[in-house]
Amino acid sequence: MSSDMYKEIILDYYKNPRNRGTMESPQSTARDSNPLCGDVIEMQLKFANGKVSDIKFNGDGCAISQASASMLTEMVMGKSIEEVRQIDKTALLENLGSPNLGAVRIKCALLSLKVMKTALYQHLGESLPPSDESNA
Repeated sequence: MSSDMYKEIILDYYKNPRNRGTMESPQSTARDSNPLCGDVIEMQLKFANGKVSDIKFNGDGCAISQASASMLTEMVMGKSIEEVRQIDKTALLENLGSPNLGAVRIKCALLSLKVMKTALYQHLGESLPPSDESNA
């Protein structure tokens, strides 16, 4: 994917965020930050019949972190818990257009994944596996 296409995807999700906001009575909530960039992401999830029935995000930060969070909510909505467990950094970065990001910017892109997985595992009463923790 061209660099211009990548920029367009990021800008679209940043300027027109999907599933941004808060929900009443989420079943699970997680929040984290990237101190290198100042990004903050919070994810709220609801589940029904073993699937993500609603997901919202809030936060502040750079275009990459906010676009990534917005895109991730679309990737997760309606998916089974097992399908959500399988979403990894490769899948998220491919959806972002496989950007060639440096070490600091990759943390911006992956913060939402870490936060969403933390909320998922909290809902399940499990600890976030080290492999998921190191993704962000």
